[in-house]
Amino acid sequence: MRQRKFNVTGVCVPHLHYMVDIKNKVAQIKELIDNGEYFTINRARQYGKTTTLYALKKALGDEYKIISLTFEGLGEESLDTSQSFCYTFMEIIQDALKLTNVDKDEVEHWFNPQVKSFKQLSQHLIEMCRNQKIVVMVDEVDKISNNQVFLEFLSMLRTKYLARNQNEDFTFHSVILAGVYDIKNLRWKIKARRDENRESTSSKIYNSPLNIAIDFEVDMSFNPEEILTMLREYEGDYKTGMDILEVAKHIHFYTSGYPFLVSRICHRIHNKLD
Repeated sequence: MRQRKFNVTGVCVPHLHYMVDIKNKVAQIKELIDNGEYFTINRARQYGKTTTLYALKKALGDEYKIISLTFEGLGEESLDTSQSFCYTFMEIIQDALKLTNVDKDEVEHWFNPQVKSFKQLSQHLIEMCRNQKIVVMVDEVDKISNNQVFLEFLSMLRTKYLARNQNEDFTFHSVILAGVYDIKNLRWKIKARRDENRESTSSKIYNSPLNIAIDFEVDMSFNPEEILTMLREYEGDYKTGMDILEVAKHIHFYTSGYPFLVSRICHRIHNKLD
């Protein structure tokens, strides 16, 4: 059996890494999803956002259909017009669903070559979301948070969300955007079209395209009791004889529960000290 280790790079996976038990945090987030909320998980880098999404996806089980997306690595040409964005969006949904147990025919149905505008995409989503609860998770959203077309897409989601709450539309049950910045506070800048008779550099400022998103108030830092759950697993393997509660308190004192620093200290102690 492969020996677990303290992970300081990338997502943490239970059977590979020593991990803090975050089931209470996941339960709080699931409650938001159960209520059909749209929200952003905005925390500093290496604060466990991707790991939390991974754990959340596992916890939701068969209750929801999960579409986990990232726009990272896409070329600008994939997002520079509404037509190219719609095409790309449907493609990455297909790719995400291929990694799930969703029926192959349904995966193929998610792509519609006739969809070439946000209005048509909105109609397409009605058919896709009519009889099922779909949760969309978008990681690394900062990569495209300044993209004008993406903001127009969020505006479409806002419109559909408001209509859904009035029983006048079908759309995603819940949408989660994860990144460093809180995209719901970004203002939507629309550059003015150039007038035929003069050049204009002015711009119009609109409210955030996702101002319907609720505040995300789940504490994602680790308290001493949570750090203890990770040390307990480690102690079970190595039998060092340490006072795991006292060590957990010390680690919290020096890190304030910052997830990366907690793992980093444990990683350094294991690898550098006898």
